[in-house]
Amino acid sequence: MHAGKLRHRVQIQQHVQGYDEAGQPIQEWQTVANVWAAVEPLRGRELLAAMALTNETTTRIRIRYHPGITGAMRVLFDGTAYNITSVIEVETRRREIQLICTSV
Repeated sequence: MHAGKLRHRVQIQQHVQGYDEAGQPIQEWQTVANVWAAVEPLRGRELLAAMALTNETTTRIRIRYHPGITGAMRVLFDGTAYNITSVIEVETRRREIQLICTSV
């Protein structure tokens, strides 16, 4: 993987549960890594859900190998949150990971 293609800075986040000042449980996203990535939109479509028109974009995000990334995490890039739908380790050589993500 050539470093020049990884020109976007993204955050990998995981969902954590904590407690507020009153002791009530809250759920929030916590950043686990800031990495360089190549963000490549693949496909977009419009959906009619709950009588409202929404847009869904499928995006491939390529990063250097980083252990522990799962489909329960998300990627934050340029103010948009991308839900990870698939984690693909390219050629199983621990050099590159492709994240297939959707944003709605």
